[in-house]
Amino acid sequence: MQNWYTKSTDELCKAILSLKTKEECYAFLEDICTIKEVQDLSQRLQVAQMLSQGISYTAICKETGASTATISRVSRAYEYGAGGYKNVIGRLKDDA
Repeated sequence: MQNWYTKSTDELCKAILSLKTKEECYAFLEDICTIKEVQDLSQRLQVAQMLSQGISYTAICKETGASTATISRVSRAYEYGAGGYKNVIGRLKDDA
């Protein structure tokens, strides 16, 4: 078990999993995060989606406004991380 897996992070995961609609998700995110934090998270997901399509760092930077440092960090997580990005991106493709 990772050292950041705690009772409180378990509760956060349960809370996220309990959301039923996009509206509920927006409301929860608005309450728990700043707008900037939500924008940063959504930018990282967009970067991961573009990386999964083989789009270059330059094009990703231009399209998303993400720094090359952010793109590099997302790329490392996408390629060598726990598989969260790949899992979510696959599901989003399935829902399209």
